[in-house]
Amino acid sequence: MAFHAKKLINDPNDVVTEFIEGLVETYPGLQYLDGFPQVKVVLRADVSGGTYDKVAVISGGGSGHEPAHAGFVGEGMLTAAICGDVFASPPVDSVLAGIRAVTGPMGCLLIVKNYTGDRLNFGLAAEQAKSEGYKVETVIVGDDCALPPPRGIAGRRGLAGTILIHKISGAAAAAGLSLADVATEARRASEMVGTMGVALSVCTLPGRVTPDRVGPGKMELGLGIHGEPGAAVADLQPVDVIVSHVLKQILSPETNYVPITRGSRVVLMVNGLGATPVMELMIASGKAVPKLQLEHGLAVDRVYTGSFMTSLDMAGFSISIMKADQAILQRLDAATKAPHWPVGVDGNHPPAKIPVPLPPSRSTKSDESLGRPAQLNAQGQILEVAIEAAAHAVKKLRDNLNEWDSKVGDGDCGSTMYRGAAAVLEDMQNYPLNDATETVNEIGSSVRRVMGGTSGILYTIFCKAAYAQLKASTQGVVTSKNWAEALEASIAAVSKYGGASAGYRTLLDALIPASAVLQERLKAGDDPATAFLLSSEAALEGAESTKHMQAQAGRSSYISGEILASVPDPGAMAAASWYRAAALAVKYKYQTPS
Repeated sequence: MAFHAKKLINDPNDVVTEFIEGLVETYPGLQYLDGFPQVKVVLRADVSGGTYDKVAVISGGGSGHEPAHAGFVGEGMLTAAICGDVFASPPVDSVLAGIRAVTGPMGCLLIVKNYTGDRLNFGLAAEQAKSEGYKVETVIVGDDCALPPPRGIAGRRGLAGTILIHKISGAAAAAGLSLADVATEARRASEMVGTMGVALSVCTLPGRVTPDRVGPGKMELGLGIHGEPGAAVADLQPVDVIVSHVLKQILSPETNYVPITRGSRVVLMVNGLGATPVMELMIASGKAVPKLQLEHGLAVDRVYTGSFMTSLDMAGFSISIMKADQAILQRLDAATKAPHWPVGVDGNHPPAKIPVPLPPSRSTKSDESLGRPAQLNAQGQILEVAIEAAAHAVKKLRDNLNEWDSKVGDGDCGSTMYRGAAAVLEDMQNYPLNDATETVNEIGSSVRRVMGGTSGILYTIFCKAAYAQLKASTQGVVTSKNWAEALEASIAAVSKYGGASAGYRTLLDALIPASAVLQERLKAGDDPATAFLLSSEAALEGAESTKHMQAQAGRSSYISGEILASVPDPGAMAAASWYRAAALAVKYKYQTPS
């Protein structure tokens, strides 16, 4: 089957020149030669050929591999990039123009991927430049490890490993080495790297009909960066299997493509081919490193993951492995201003994972102080009955909450609240009930462990805010004033992070009036249990009043007012239920002390 691909372009014939225009607008350190459309050369804005006192490093080839090659122009990497049309070698005149623009007395190094067109055009330009008096050296890179060793003159194709050669050569040139020495380092590095690609789809060329030869459920092994067929088409496998196959192919002792043996130090590059998400590339890198270490006995000194040399919009990736030593690592770590070279990749590699930090209460208090006390004090006994009553009330209300929520939400409010209540009852045996502040914190941990969705996070915030307030304001016994302040702080936190306030048809419509009445009655001199009970009546009234409110938060905000008027807000009813049950239990405990 063939198809026209959708592209965000204008005229297909202008994609390369318009790409270059956008590139130099984005990166002020780059500019281009005014020779469109025949001459398409990107170069460093700070380099002038007549006065440049270091070796110029030039590369290029057909476009469609972005960010290669123009994205790697910058101090410490390429001095210029010669851009051909999509998948077409740049003409000799373009290569010559680039050489003349940036080459000074130190000469220039041409880094050429091993494709016939590139070799011929860059080669002829090099000979012409030499006849004009320029010092020119050429290094051909062929890092492909997918196909059997060639018998003809074509040789191995140049793939993403070429980017590593760009970096090493650019760093050597920036260090002031001679042309001969820069070329020597480039040739040596090119012999140390191997690459193999895997694609899930072919690339689509601008303005052309593209055949989809890979097919659904298939992958192509060892294809080239111009979409040319690879070594084989196979069933798509998990990335673990794909990575293992690619590594074995590159490191095969039978082909001996790279001089890498057990005990060698290596650099790994995982390169996206254009349409592969960063997530998938990182998964491939994460699997490749331990395989190289454990299965092949190699020390992985550097890992580069990203899209470096693509094939337009091809889905897939390539893996490059380069044998490394201290000299190569020094070049790779050297500073560069090339916009698409990855920053932050050097030899400073701390442990990949560290322990999850414990909350301060866990790390500073002993297990004994956080467990259930052998004997409960008066405050602990009150807290115990209040928590049990609140949790049981929520569990009993599950079906009603689900029924109400099925009309105004997604129908799981009761089930979610039930899980939280059940977890609290189960964990109570380990709550430090004589320490009310820490008990509130533990309730938050229980809720967070089992309650999903918005309700879970809101109740966790509720408990954590109360805990923070109690911890900051109490010394030992928690007073009724402390409890009222904690409730107020919890309401403020839920409103801040959840975005709701009074009248939004949420749990706050039960808790806000409860908080107001609690503070009012305590200031009036009521005993704490009575104030708590009266405030719970306000919570129930507030929850029932949500029938007359238009929702402004959560899924209920999408429901018509007519439907909303038939039921109260489930979240508000749940909050009023546990609050009321706790108040009744406390009142009863005060009346019948043990």
